[in-house]
Amino acid sequence: MINIIGTYECKADAKGRVMFPSALKKQLQKVLGDGFVIKRSVFNQCLEIHPMQEWNEVVGQVNKLNRFVKKNNDFIRSYMAGLKVVDVDGSGRFLIPKDLLSFAGLQKQIVLSSSVNMIEIWDKDKYESSVAESLKDFGDLAEEVMGNQPLDRSDGIS
Repeated sequence: MINIIGTYECKADAKGRVMFPSALKKQLQKVLGDGFVIKRSVFNQCLEIHPMQEWNEVVGQVNKLNRFVKKNNDFIRSYMAGLKVVDVDGSGRFLIPKDLLSFAGLQKQIVLSSSVNMIEIWDKDKYESSVAESLKDFGDLAEEVMGNQPLDRSDGIS
């Protein structure tokens, strides 16, 4: 599993090409040649870019769904709609397809934000608004999501 770290501000050119920042490119160096899958986010008006090996794991989970259940078929169709395979060129750039640029409302100033094993691609203003909103109740959210998780600590500290 890839563990991507960092938030990076960068620019998209008029054609929708984005240069991976050098610190991010360094983290992804082993998987750059394999390509990426870019798709709409399920919960936000942003995009997700998945390294191919990570995407293959996601597809493995999706493929376990019983396709004779209508909700599963509807989910698969919606989840897979509009996704594209993108490659990184020799200059370290990738192209965001126009339909996905439009979906996310991406302008020139964008943010690439790590989300463990994938990267979210946001319009800079939308990213800042989203982060500000989610930080309002972050303590409560952290307690709800992580508070009941047992800590696996080998050092004996809790």
